[in-house]
Amino acid sequence: MNIQNKLAPVPVIDLQAQRARLEPGMSEAVLRVLAHGRFVLGPEVEALERQLGDWSGAHCITCGNGTDALELALWSLDVGVGDAVVMPAFTFAATAEAAVKRGATPVFADVDEASFNLSAESCARALDFARRAGLRPKAVIAVDLFGLPADYAALAPLAASYDATVIADAAQSFGATLDNQPVGRLAPLSATSFYPSKPLGCYGDGGAVFATDEGVAKKIRLLARHGQGPGRYNHVTLGMNSRLDSMQAAVLLQKLSVLAEELPKREAVAKRYDAALKGRVELPPRAANAASAWACYTIRHPDRDRLGEALGQAGIGTAVHYPRPVNRQPAFVGQPVVPGGVPVSERLAAEVLSLPLCAYLSQRAQDRVIEAVLAAV
Repeated sequence: MNIQNKLAPVPVIDLQAQRARLEPGMSEAVLRVLAHGRFVLGPEVEALERQLGDWSGAHCITCGNGTDALELALWSLDVGVGDAVVMPAFTFAATAEAAVKRGATPVFADVDEASFNLSAESCARALDFARRAGLRPKAVIAVDLFGLPADYAALAPLAASYDATVIADAAQSFGATLDNQPVGRLAPLSATSFYPSKPLGCYGDGGAVFATDEGVAKKIRLLARHGQGPGRYNHVTLGMNSRLDSMQAAVLLQKLSVLAEELPKREAVAKRYDAALKGRVELPPRAANAASAWACYTIRHPDRDRLGEALGQAGIGTAVHYPRPVNRQPAFVGQPVVPGGVPVSERLAAEVLSLPLCAYLSQRAQDRVIEAVLAAV
């Protein structure tokens, strides 16, 4: 038996290592919630929104999950039937799901081969296509895939030329920066997820919307709380029920306290992988003017499935994000795709493979990942 198989598996994300770093503070934070009993919208939620706002430089409204965050952002723009929302095909289904739930039509554009993020050229064609199809281009959702911010400087004027608003799907990128600006201020609206595997994740579901405009932020808060205005049982508009509970906020406060410490560690692991694997596999995208949050370290290989199988046999966890573009998911077949299709998204879906990465990944575990990849390729 290979000695690798006798060792403990290396998971893609090691949440237990982070938990060990945060004890005993994590347990104490949870016990405080149990003691005060304000389990929904308690003081921890208020504190978290303040701290997230300070971090991002934008108004923060927490909510139940990242999908709700996207829907709330679209709802605040009055996106609905007859409206088009342009988005990349290479993303998680929630990006499209939020638009469809608002009654809008997702229009799938392609991504850029160098960044995996929404291609400005394909976005421009998608906006024109949507208008010619009789739809109102209302929003462009740029996805910060795997933690790297999209090219907002290129996308913003395109959207503005159609009176559309750019929304950052920052589900994987909280903590990242672009041109020294933090996620949360890169677009008028940003939506993030606190799913456990995210760079800033809780121990359940959670999300947040960031708005650069205070009036829009107030509208989002209203929508997320049953449309309830000042005073209780005063519902001034239709809304939804999407609230972050106090227990998850307590967890996130603890994790936020070490995020500035963790991000450089994630970057260090990524750089070590880069140096060891360069020339053997296609490395993840980088941008000179951006710092990724490194939600995933995602390589490309033409025989991805065989590589993933070999790593699994060596005890190395891997993940495929995502095995097919959203436009080919059964739930979205028939939704419009930019003329010319999404060939880059198709290629990426067949070749990407995410390797283990977290701030607490030991050098020995990193060596095992590197050795296994080199042996397999």
